[in-house]
Amino acid sequence: MSDFTLDELLAVEHAGWQSLCDSKGSTFYSQLMTLEAVFILVNGAAMSRDDVAGSLDGAPGWDSYEITEARLIPAGEDCAALVYRAASSRADLAEPFVALMSSVYRRIDGRPRLALCQQITITH
Repeated sequence: MSDFTLDELLAVEHAGWQSLCDSKGSTFYSQLMTLEAVFILVNGAAMSRDDVAGSLDGAPGWDSYEITEARLIPAGEDCAALVYRAASSRADLAEPFVALMSSVYRRIDGRPRLALCQQITITH
């Protein structure tokens, strides 16, 4: 059974979203992600840790975000997934970004580390 709690992983996800709002995602995610981690984006791209960190340098910050319907899914000892609905907006986008998010975490050296993140667009 995983030793992660919903509150712990939600705090990490909130910190990640806040780093994206503050245009500091590169620093945050390069420290959070495992060396072999992968982000699977809504456009189908699969990005490595270095790709993700590099893509966030200078990226426009989100104006706001919301996390709802969060669930913790234990995935064994020192591993769990957090699944939630995300909605975020930015002035340069006509429509808000709305997606189902899955983030798989491993506990390494006592702290959560992101091993896999997948985004699935919610269409209206």
